[in-house]
Amino acid sequence: MKKNVPALRLVTDADTATAAPSLPPEVLAALGDIAGTAREGLLAMCVATGMAVMQTMFEAEITAACGPKGKHDPERTAVRHGSERGSVELGGRRVEVARPRARTVAGVEVPLTTYQAFAAEDHLTAVVMDKMLAGVATRRHARVGEPVGAAVTAASKSTSRSAVSRRFVKETETALEELLEADLSGLDVKVLMIDGVHMAEHCMVVALGIGADGTKTPLGLWEGATENTAVVKSLLADLVDRGLSADHGLLAVVDGGKALTAGLRKVFGNKVLIQRCQIHKRRNVTDHLPEVERAWVDKKLADIFADANPDRGEQAARDLAKAIERKHPGAAASLREGLEQMFTVARLGITGTLAKTLTSSNPIESMFSIARTVNRNVTRWRDGQMVMRWTAAGMKQAKASFRRIKGFAQMPVLIAALEETTQTAHTKPAVKHPKAA
Repeated sequence: MKKNVPALRLVTDADTATAAPSLPPEVLAALGDIAGTAREGLLAMCVATGMAVMQTMFEAEITAACGPKGKHDPERTAVRHGSERGSVELGGRRVEVARPRARTVAGVEVPLTTYQAFAAEDHLTAVVMDKMLAGVATRRHARVGEPVGAAVTAASKSTSRSAVSRRFVKETETALEELLEADLSGLDVKVLMIDGVHMAEHCMVVALGIGADGTKTPLGLWEGATENTAVVKSLLADLVDRGLSADHGLLAVVDGGKALTAGLRKVFGNKVLIQRCQIHKRRNVTDHLPEVERAWVDKKLADIFADANPDRGEQAARDLAKAIERKHPGAAASLREGLEQMFTVARLGITGTLAKTLTSSNPIESMFSIARTVNRNVTRWRDGQMVMRWTAAGMKQAKASFRRIKGFAQMPVLIAALEETTQTAHTKPAVKHPKAA
């Protein structure tokens, strides 16, 4: 059976006049304006409607403060005082509006709270931040803005390249400040990951905390290198000052810098256990080898580090170092350096997925991959402060998509092992060395 489907047609000004002749003239005019705006799209029509509602809200607030317009009230506490031009945030831009004013009988300006709410720049700044982090260049923000109608677009402001840049700089400064000054005392950090990552010819040292429930939290960001003693002292002192505690045991996963390992020992003593990143170690060893021998040595190291028996794995690593020492002494020395710390997680009894997560700095690398995506459109880095601002913004963006680490169900096992190991180390009597003859 055939059915007739009625065709859709936009209402015109003439239609509004003939369809509702009994409506007041001002309502008919408003309907005509909205009908015309609808031709530009549904969102533009909603914007026109919203602007009309906003003006109605302004008028309602002024009426509540001063009473109905044109009616004398001897007991009123405020009087109308004309209007002035203002602007409100709308779709990633600022749009001019006329806001009514009022003063108390004593001459004090009456604040228009509805205008203050619409004029707040929080959402506009957030829109700028989101677009920049999504890779939209400053000069293209106006073109990718939401369609709000030709009239509103023509009167809009704060879409220029310089205006967008100023807002982004301000927001990234805020993101960096929040990262560097965050209170860590409320975080139950059980794993501290520290790694140095190169960004725009600068080395950024990043600290990532993993809580008892497996959640990840960016803890800090510094410019420098993990081999730099001054940088290490600064970053560890900063974490402690902001509330990071190792009283119940802490596992530190590091990239292998000697200064970082020594600094952790000095700050946290026996309460910290150190796990070297196995991926860094494999990379460091193979970098000392010729191209033809890198593949088999790397495969051998991967198998050794995957051994659930830490003593057997360590012995196999020493045997490998001995086997390659004659031809490649540099690779052998690199393998032996800090070898015991390659099996810390295994000695804690952690296996499977969680062991794979905690024996590398991949969680930090994953976070930085998002930061690099954010930074891909930057063509000129002015200074290290700019690198830190952009990196902090990328880390903030990454945090919003964080999930708990893989293998988080095993975290109670890790926590128990850390507490037992650190308590044993703390109560173990010191070994007395005989005096030299």
